[in-house]
Formats: sequence, structure tokens, C-alpha cells
Amino acid sequence: MVLKYLLSALVNKAQVVEKLSESLPVRSAAKLTALAVLRAQEAGREAAGRALSSRTVQQIRREAAEVTRGPGDLSQKARRIRESLVEDVRDGLTEASRSKQLNRSKQVRHRKD
Repeated sequence: MVLKYLLSALVNKAQVVEKLSESLPVRSAAKLTALAVLRAQEAGREAAGRALSSRTVQQIRREAAEVTRGPGDLSQKARRIRESLVEDVRDGLTEASRSKQLNRSKQVRHRKD
């Protein structure tokens, strides 16, 4: 109870907060937090861009724009969407394995230097 009172009293004093904000550990923590937020935003933008440009999303848009004539037509649309999804997943796995191999080769080169 007393500790809670002391901490709230310290945090509510502008001078204490200012001194803390000037300290190296707090500045470092703020920099790391800002870097993490910026990286997460960039990764989100890239993922959204990849999702919007994926074959599956484009195929869904095309299929939704067409008029459905019956149950057979629906199954064909579902099959085409499934095929485009499988292709996107296959491409993603290939890209991920390439990226992993590139990272490994960079690490090996870095260790040799």
C-alpha cells in the first residue's frame, strides 16, 4: 500500500518523470519500442499488399463479379478459387525457403569474416 502511494507520487511529479526520461535505460527502451512498432507497421503493410495482390483474392473478385448459373457453376468457381489458393501457398512456401536459404548463406559468410 505504501509502495503504491510512493510510486504514484513519484510518477505524478513532473521533475521525476523528466529526469527518468533523460536516463539512458528509459531512452533505450523508448527507442526499442519505437523500432518494434515501426517494423510491425511495415510488416503489416507488406502483408496487406501481398494479400491484396494474391491470385486468390483476384480470383475471388472475378468469381464474385460473374453471374452464377447453378450448383455446377458454383462448384467450378470453388474449384478455381481453391486452385489459386493452393498456388499462392506453394509460392509462399517457395519464397520462404529461398529467404531462409539466403539468410543462412549470409550468416555463414558473416561468420567467416
